[in-house]
Amino acid sequence: MQSNSTLEQIFSQDWQKVAYETWQNAKAALSLTHKRFSEELRKTFFPDDKNLFRANTPEILAILKNKYAEIIEEDWQDAQAGIYPQSLLFETNWQEFCQAYLSMWLDYPNSWSRVQQKQYQDFSSNINLDQYPQYYRRNFHYQTDGYLSDHSANLYDLQVDILFNGLADCMRRRILKPLVQELAKLENDDSLKVLDVACGTGRTLKFLREALPSASLYGIDLSPAYLRKANQWLSQLPAELPQLIQGNAENLPYQDNYFQGISNVFLFHELPNPVRQRVIDECFRVLQPGGIFVICDSIQLSDDKQLAPMLGNFPAMFHEPYYMDYVKDNLDKKLAEAGFTNIRTKTYAFSKYWLATKAK
Repeated sequence: MQSNSTLEQIFSQDWQKVAYETWQNAKAALSLTHKRFSEELRKTFFPDDKNLFRANTPEILAILKNKYAEIIEEDWQDAQAGIYPQSLLFETNWQEFCQAYLSMWLDYPNSWSRVQQKQYQDFSSNINLDQYPQYYRRNFHYQTDGYLSDHSANLYDLQVDILFNGLADCMRRRILKPLVQELAKLENDDSLKVLDVACGTGRTLKFLREALPSASLYGIDLSPAYLRKANQWLSQLPAELPQLIQGNAENLPYQDNYFQGISNVFLFHELPNPVRQRVIDECFRVLQPGGIFVICDSIQLSDDKQLAPMLGNFPAMFHEPYYMDYVKDNLDKKLAEAGFTNIRTKTYAFSKYWLATKAK
């Protein structure tokens, strides 16, 4: 017979899970409502041939519903298992959300105009583009200044979360369990050193800090504006501040065999095919033997051919010139060519994950 304290704990967990599922479903409903309303406004004032929802057949919506439930359940279970604090599931900065949401609406006419005019190399005159590779000098998602302004950095996280119907952080957190489990197998005299490649605004680094509170964390990104946002975001944490540096993942400014773990979230679909291999090669170089490399990115065509119309719709609607090459690419082969072994994959919702080891 179970004790009263055990029953109370189970009852409390059940209600917390209901609260979390309700929270996620509310975010999904608000995201879908926002996208449909904003899409109607866009077509009214900036008409063109694009249609955000043209691929959403009943069959695809049913598949997405199942995938959505799966990733929410996985997120809850990982928090219950202590991979990261349960409070992380409910964390929201409402002041920042309101500011970003208002700014996003004010910026829509600019981005809608770019969509209509098929203009994707439109940057403020004070941005020096010469220091960036050609493939980076684009208004990805038709957003203002691409990834190269504070304005863009302030809107990015909200834009991505709406795009993924409130699942963006759930998708990012799926890298934590395999990373934590694999790093726990290593015997290290030194403290753990973990690098987040293309760290952007620092959300993945924040989750890494929650899951690996004693590790030394590092982040690298091409955008100084996004690194400023990451520094602002991460400096609020009580633990050691991650070491952030501006740089190109094709030429990581770290010595060989330096890190025990490397993560990478939402980068590879925005890289040309040869650059993907160079980034993987660099990650292999700076990873210690026995170290772990975890990638999170979009699902690919081979993962579920029924979702092919949706995948084809994404680059058409949001300027993503390398996406269709990415969804057909064989990253397993690229990882193996770099020298990685024990390559494993998993999909959740709209995302796919690779876990690879550098042999000892």
